[in-house]
Amino acid sequence: MLAAKGGIDAVSTRERYPRIAEPPFDAAYKLMATFCKMTGASGKQVIRCFVKGAPDQLLPRAATVIDADNGPAPADGAFRQRYLAENQRLGEQGLRVIATARKDFDPAAFDPGAHLLPLVTGLELLALVGIVDPPRPTARASIATAKKAGIRVRMITGDYAVTAAAVAGQLGIHGTVLTGAEFGAMSEEEALAKVDGIGVIARVSPEHKVRLVDVLRKKGQIVAMTGDGVNDAPAVKKADIGIAMGTGTEVTQEAAVMILTDDNFSTIVKAVELGRGLYDNLTRYIRFQIGGLFGYIATFLGASIFNIAEGTPLLPLQTLWVSFTMLSIQSVGLGYSKPAAGLMERPPLPPSRPILTRGLIVWLAFVGLLMAIGTLSVISWVDQAHGLDIARTMGMVTFTLLTLFFSIESKDERDSAFSLDTFSDKTFRITTSGSFVLLNLSTVLSIFRTVMKTVTLDVVQWLICTAVALSVAAAEIRKAVLRQRTAATAVQSAGARPEPPPPSERPSGA
Repeated sequence: MLAAKGGIDAVSTRERYPRIAEPPFDAAYKLMATFCKMTGASGKQVIRCFVKGAPDQLLPRAATVIDADNGPAPADGAFRQRYLAENQRLGEQGLRVIATARKDFDPAAFDPGAHLLPLVTGLELLALVGIVDPPRPTARASIATAKKAGIRVRMITGDYAVTAAAVAGQLGIHGTVLTGAEFGAMSEEEALAKVDGIGVIARVSPEHKVRLVDVLRKKGQIVAMTGDGVNDAPAVKKADIGIAMGTGTEVTQEAAVMILTDDNFSTIVKAVELGRGLYDNLTRYIRFQIGGLFGYIATFLGASIFNIAEGTPLLPLQTLWVSFTMLSIQSVGLGYSKPAAGLMERPPLPPSRPILTRGLIVWLAFVGLLMAIGTLSVISWVDQAHGLDIARTMGMVTFTLLTLFFSIESKDERDSAFSLDTFSDKTFRITTSGSFVLLNLSTVLSIFRTVMKTVTLDVVQWLICTAVALSVAAAEIRKAVLRQRTAATAVQSAGARPEPPPPSERPSGA
């Protein structure tokens, strides 16, 4: 691109000056070199070595510098100070700086099959080039979102430390800026003590990336590592979540567990949000199913122990109807509901925390007990006053309404069970409405009354069932609110342990 800006056609230039050799690329040297056949200043054929690389790496290999007015001059003294100052100035602007140099060799003495890297010394420096590599517009916002979600983002890069610090400032990545050499020189104890304050590690080698992953994991953090080059593969493989770029090398993609086809850091944050939403829906589904199961067990067990409704509170077809119209349909509504508000503002859950904690199991058993008490109370009272058929019908309606209210409470355990956010979910509204309509049909349509042995209920009987269900639901909600407040207090006391960053050579995905 730089040659094109200077009016040089790359294709014809390569044809005129064929490349005859190049040393194997080694990321540790931060440079690349090619050897081409050319005509020297005296008109003789020469083998010219062209080198590009990190300014601080080429300077120690340089002997002279091109002076526009006086020709070659020694690359020492005042020139070195000016060279380093210019490199610093460009880096502070967030530019990636590349130095260029050259050296001529006698064709008769040059061996293309020899070890070429030792020949890349005594160079003649040509220029410093500042390359604009701006972060993507969405990168800063995505990093801010990740921070709110408890994800610490770090940048580990091969760039010059000054450039890396400038880019990190643009992205909102805070913390100490170190070089790979400084990080590698730390003892294990020192690295563990200081890693929380490190935001950027520049001029890294593959072993530095692997060590960062090791140190973070020893701190008890879950580490995601992004990369695209061969030198990233060891760290990507070592991390808990290895993330490769779609345009990266096959080696890194093989080592990763996830590949970003768009090479965009924002996609990682979106994946975290989707994952949290799926986890929330899964826990809602499990919580609702287990609570309903406890309700069934407690209801039938209580009826047998206290001989309520001859030990059979619901007939088999009535039980199946409740399972179909309520437990199954509402499970779909909970499993496919939209993510709760503030999903990316919550601290991450500890990896060791199970979906069903001991406290949650106790709470679900309590919910099942309340459902059984409400259902059996209605059945026992109505059986004595109006007979067993009406008692079982009202018991089925009461149990179904209790399950319905419990599904609403399960929709978002962090908020009020009857908040506007709960009913703003279209899928949940449809399943809830469908469940209620099917419940009504079971007592209205004659075919259902015949098959399930139900009867038509009047308004007063419906109100009794609804009042009992609401009373039990109110007790559940009060208990749930107390449970959530206790859990929130425990989290605040313990402190939110942030998830570790997905460190990236360029979080912008550039």
